[in-house]
Amino acid sequence: MSDFTADSIGDLTGRRAVITGANSGLGLQTAVALARKGADVVLACRDEQRGRAAEGRVRSLTGSEGVEMRVLDLASLASVRAFAAGLDGPVHLLVNNAGVMATPKATTADGFELQFGTNHLGHFALTGLLLPNLQQAASPRVVTLSSLAHKRGRIDFADLQSERRYRRWSAYGQSKIANLYFMVELDRRARAAGWDLTSVAAHPGLANTNLTAGMQAPVLDAFGGFLRLMGQSDAAGALPTLYAATAPEVRGGDYYGPSGPGETRGAPRLVAPVPRVLDRDIAVRLWNRSVELTGVDYAALQPTV
Repeated sequence: MSDFTADSIGDLTGRRAVITGANSGLGLQTAVALARKGADVVLACRDEQRGRAAEGRVRSLTGSEGVEMRVLDLASLASVRAFAAGLDGPVHLLVNNAGVMATPKATTADGFELQFGTNHLGHFALTGLLLPNLQQAASPRVVTLSSLAHKRGRIDFADLQSERRYRRWSAYGQSKIANLYFMVELDRRARAAGWDLTSVAAHPGLANTNLTAGMQAPVLDAFGGFLRLMGQSDAAGALPTLYAATAPEVRGGDYYGPSGPGETRGAPRLVAPVPRVLDRDIAVRLWNRSVELTGVDYAALQPTV
């Protein structure tokens, strides 16, 4: 695992990947790496113009004709539903990569706190709506991106949408630990249903990407400067995602991140989330609340009799 690079990925011909937030940063690097190995790649992007530019870039870098861009705004359940309804055929790999970080207080089109609504609820709804596509694929895999920030995250069920008090970093941490609760519970439910779907997670450590685009000064100046100084490249930051997405030894419930000091940089390896991520009661409560909020019920993941 310590010597894993994008070149270590095996042949992916005949496999189809959907990557959210694929117009730049980790998502774009993931798309390029998978397309180079023969995968058909769907770039799921919020901004159509930037998405088209990314589509052209991936095609030019890889020579692949199996690359397409589709509009997806995770901050709108209507957009998520439209994206899923328009996607026919099998999906072998879903990479829940897109996200926003430490934004000023704002809400999604459906009234959810922006970070929780985009990073968690949008991906929760998308994954559930793509279950029929994943079921058409042999050994499908779902990779959900979390963050080192999950270590300070807690699910505040009494104020899930940060209506009483909004603190940007607390809201971000909540959304990132929610990603891990979702990953673990999706793995449990897939196993209970007798389905060979693999649900895993990854984090990039400190990666210099445009995730800071939603920030405003002075937070942007301080944190953006720190990332430019200390962060690894987006290509390096994408390696844990690529390992989680393609390595044959990956198992459901695994979590991958950089192997360097503090998991901030380095080659990918198996890492451990904070212990509370394994609290089943919280995971189930969050799952049920997410079903209520999104209207996506995961009916296909009912245990077999």
